[in-house]
Amino acid sequence: MENYYQILEVSKTASTADIKKAYRRLAMKYHPDRNANDKSAEEHFKKVKEAYEVLSDDKKRAIYDQYGAEGLNAHMGGGAGGAGFAGAGGFGDIFGDIFEHIFTGGGPGRAGAGRARSRAQQGADLGYGMELTLEQAAKGASIEIQVPSWIKCKECEGSGAKKGSSVKTCESCTGEGVVRIQQGFFSVQQTCPECHGEGKVISDPCVQCHGQGRVREHKKLLVKIPAGVDTGDRIRLAGEGEAGFHGGPPGDLYVQVTIKEHPLFKRRDNNLLCDVPINFTAAALGGELEVPTLEGKVSLKIPPETQSGKIFRLRGKGVKSVRGHGVGDLLCTVHVETPVNLSQEQRELLEKFQHSLEVDGKTHSPKTVSWFAGVKKFFEDMRVNFG
Repeated sequence: MENYYQILEVSKTASTADIKKAYRRLAMKYHPDRNANDKSAEEHFKKVKEAYEVLSDDKKRAIYDQYGAEGLNAHMGGGAGGAGFAGAGGFGDIFGDIFEHIFTGGGPGRAGAGRARSRAQQGADLGYGMELTLEQAAKGASIEIQVPSWIKCKECEGSGAKKGSSVKTCESCTGEGVVRIQQGFFSVQQTCPECHGEGKVISDPCVQCHGQGRVREHKKLLVKIPAGVDTGDRIRLAGEGEAGFHGGPPGDLYVQVTIKEHPLFKRRDNNLLCDVPINFTAAALGGELEVPTLEGKVSLKIPPETQSGKIFRLRGKGVKSVRGHGVGDLLCTVHVETPVNLSQEQRELLEKFQHSLEVDGKTHSPKTVSWFAGVKKFFEDMRVNFG
């Protein structure tokens, strides 16, 4: 008699999982339906089945390993392979596993044989886009919104059944959610067409929700915006999404925040940026001017000889961090503005002013002097290097 381990093409130390895997492969390979009129394949299939019936049973395997096939027959009193196709560990079991995986998804967490899918299903999450002003985002706000959504049916309390009636066990699958179809050696399992895998049926559905347990409506919600939110932030409202099917829990609502463009400020993290124009007299002589903040006006001191592009930092005048990391600053960038629409008298005064700068022997425009010096050196280097 051939060695059962050799028939299954596994080692003597093979695990139960390895033996089962080998049997699946060989049973599919030598099955009579796939090898029509091939007697040798049919005989090998029977040997594979017999070997699997022994090696997949811990008790039979232990006896076989110690006494061999003859000793196993003596101990079991009727042969090692007498279980038949539907016996324990036989063809029906192994191919039941295979086809359960193919037709029902198989694996952990999926609906398997004899287990109906739960009728109650969680509702979907919803998204809602909300535009806020910078002031609303910085200080926080409470804003009412209307969201189109599925909500729990009040008429049937989410069950889907008409008042006074109840949900019944499906007669076609006896509550399992699946039915089996026998095709020769194969037992094919599929979702019950009567209850669609739920194991329950509603014979008298609710007239309000037509058996769904939920209805479509616009619901009003008050959204509390925390101070400091910014574009891209998302606010989660637990349980405010769509109602579940047949009394299942609702999903969540996610409010996606976008900040509108502001006429005066730009936001960078928790800091605010502001451009402040000043005339060249104030830039040269210095002075004070009022600048806006989110809390009102404040005085900004401009020192003499301020250059265009200078940034002044007003601490604590930015936006509060939504995560509680303090308050940002207001960064004011001054831009010296060239006067326009000059009168003849103003032109003459500027010309006299310019002349006075040129004749007093002092350097009044250090950046200009430095720039022209750089230009001069550039051209000198060009002549030296390129002739």
